Order: sequence, then structure tokens, then C-alpha cells
Amino acid sequence: MITLTLAEIAEATGGTVHDAPDPERVRVTGRSGSDSRQVGPGGMFVAVTGARVDGHDFVEQAVAGGAVCVLASRPVGVPAVVVPEVTAALGRLAQYALTRTGAQVVALTGSAGKTTTKDLLAQVLSRHGRTVATPGSFNTEIGLPLTVLSADEDTRFLVLEMGARHVGDIAYLATLTPPTLGIVLNVGSAHVGEFGSREAIAEAKSELVQALPPAFEGGVAILNADDDLVAAMADRTKAAVTYYGTSERATVRATGIELTAGRAAFHLHTPDGNAPVTLQLLGAHQVHNALAVAATAHALGMPTPAIAEALTSAAPVSAARLQILERPDGVTIINDAFNANPESTRAALETLVSLAQGRRTIAVLGEMKELGPTSIAAHEAIGRLVGTLPVDVLVTVGTTPEMTALAKAAVATESTLTAAGTPDAESLLADLTPLLAPRDVVLIKASRSVGLEHFADVLSDEG
Repeated sequence: MITLTLAEIAEATGGTVHDAPDPERVRVTGRSGSDSRQVGPGGMFVAVTGARVDGHDFVEQAVAGGAVCVLASRPVGVPAVVVPEVTAALGRLAQYALTRTGAQVVALTGSAGKTTTKDLLAQVLSRHGRTVATPGSFNTEIGLPLTVLSADEDTRFLVLEMGARHVGDIAYLATLTPPTLGIVLNVGSAHVGEFGSREAIAEAKSELVQALPPAFEGGVAILNADDDLVAAMADRTKAAVTYYGTSERATVRATGIELTAGRAAFHLHTPDGNAPVTLQLLGAHQVHNALAVAATAHALGMPTPAIAEALTSAAPVSAARLQILERPDGVTIINDAFNANPESTRAALETLVSLAQGRRTIAVLGEMKELGPTSIAAHEAIGRLVGTLPVDVLVTVGTTPEMTALAKAAVATESTLTAAGTPDAESLLADLTPLLAPRDVVLIKASRSVGLEHFADVLSDEG
């Protein structure tokens, strides 16, 4: 973490120092953040004013926790840099801090798998040099600058996940933390209700590769050869392009893919050689995530055997993303309720079946949000999939038209599926518990707003 004086922060942000007679003596040496509960001793509290919460109301709590100063839009009675707009000022501070680190920025985006891939990439690159990565899904105009502030002069790689809810979001993030390498994982239907079409989503995701420097300056775009909308982004960048995937088109690819108990093994091929990989992460879709990581690590100079070894050793990091919980009674819970879209739900259901290996399977599904006019059809398609897979019990959460359509589509198939429903997340535990038997495998999957993100922990404690 780079030490910054209050005077430096004021200069970098264009702000004014308040309540600090000697701004050179106020030094930020600890963890900074916009959550007063998470600012570390010696850190800076970023007082963001949101739609529901005003960070300025929590300054006292942040200072009690060790914050030495505040980035604020008004004086707060403690050492502070006051700026017209806190979020924009935080971005300017990140730009300044990045020049102090000398770190190479590796950014990634995609409709699904961003956080898992980011976690995997951070573990692999950490064997190649000091690496700092976005925590969790801290992928916004606040999260990315705070990640930069957690780096120091010895940081070699800065791995940043970039999210987008509107056209222009990624382009803006790329101005705050200009990447040298950019990874685009996939273009799915997540947020199609906001963007209108997959093509529009692709346009938004392509902002990352458009922001890369040209090839002669070291810019590299890492693109999924098996996703046509992603592969086509090669025409939108001046950077060198490396394709990854399972087709012959890919320069970094996988062959001999095998899935055992939900986990994939494959042979990794790069232009420098090949080596076996066995992933600890759940799901066949993790092969593409691992290949994206391998292509990036290869572009940064890691030898192929070292990449394969690091991929094999990498463990799941972020909770609620195909996270395994085991109960004393033998019930296995797959917590994948951080978020949901048709692609990730399909992958989760297939993982449930593979992991179970003949044990009884229960799929607890909530609504997939933000799908716009395609929502009903998307839920019906998932229902049909449930009916065709060896899923023994389906429990739907919610009474929306989407969940009704999903349940009807599932029972309309020629399966022996048992279907049940519960009105909301609060009723789920009481309705699900009588359905459970020892050694069952239970998948929990829904969009975050359904409220199931922490349900798996509650269910685990019941065992």
C-alpha cells in the first residue's frame, strides 16, 4: 500500500484540505474504503453519497475504526480533503496512485464468470510476481480505485474486474485504470433487459479491448475463440490478439476434457508447449475460465508447466459461486446464489448432476432478474432443462410469472421430477427442510435480489 499524505491527496484530486493544520503530517498508510466498518487503521474513509445512504453520516464510526482522514464533499470535523464530487475525485486519486506503483494492469470483463476468473488469475499470477486483485465483485467506479489504492511500489500485476450496467461504463473504468492486457470472457444474456440485446452487450464489453494500447506498445487482447461475439472484437482493437478456447482457432486451448465429480481435467496447449491441468473449481465451464487465465499468464511470460501447476493448485476464493458446503448429515450444498442468468444457471444445474454421481439431487431455483422481454422464455428454457436432467426435486422460490413458467415447463417434461414451491426466501427453510434426506446434493441458485445469497449458510447450520 502506497503511503499518501493529505497534501498529496488534495493535489491529486483537486480538493481542499480541512481540519488539518499540517496536511503533510497526515499520512494514509492503511486500508481505505467506502464502508466505514472496513476502513483499516491508518486508512482513508471515502464518504460517498448514495441514493439511500450518505457516507458523511458514518465518519465518526470510520475514525473510531482507525481512519486518519476522509475524502468528502463537505467538511466533517476531522482531517479531510473536500471535493465537489467524491466518486470522480476517487478516480483521479487512483490515476495518481497507479503512476506510483508501476504495476501492469490486467482487466477482464464478461457476462458470466468474471469474479471466479479474476480470483483464478490472481492466484496464478501471484507465482509470477506480486499481484493485487479486485476483492469480491468490487468492479465499479468506486471499487476499482480502492483496489488501486491497496497496491504498493512492489506490485507487479494489478488484476481488475470491470462490470458494466450501461454503455460507457467500461470505457470510463478504463480511463481510471488503463489496462495493458484485456480479457473478454463471454457475451451472455445477463443484463439483456438493460442493454436490449446480446449485440448491445457485446458493444459494451468491447469497450475494454478498444481501450487497450496498440500491439507495439504491449497491448494484448485475450478473446474467447468459442464465443462469436467475443471473437469478433478482434476487429475493434489495435492490440495484439490471443484467442483461447477449445477450437483449432485458439492459440491457447484445451484438449481431452474430462469431468469427474463436477471438476474438469484437460490438457493445456500453448505456443510454448503443453501440460496437464486438473481444476479444483466446480463446473465444466471453468475450463474456459482457466484457458483465459492461461492465455493471459502466457502473454505475461509464464512458462506453460508453471501455468498448469498454478491452475491445478488454485482453489475457490469468493463465496456463493459454486461454493461447496458439507453438513454433518451428509447433505452437500452447492451455493451459487451470488447471481444468476440463463448461462450460469445452466452451468450450475449441469454441475449439480455431475457432482452428485448418483446421489439424490435437489435444485432450489429463484428468479433470474434483468432479462427484459426474454424473461419468461428464458425461465421456461431452464424449466425444460431441469426436466431433462437427472434432477430429482425442484423447489422454486417466488410466485412471479417467471417462476410459475419455470415450474410448469419442468413438470411438463417426461421426467419423474418432484416439484415444490415456496413463496419467498423467508419461507424456504421451513418448506425445504422436510424434503431433505442424508447424502442429498442441493443447489441454491438465484439472482442476488431474490435474497438467497446467505441461505446456504443457514441451511448448512441446520445440519
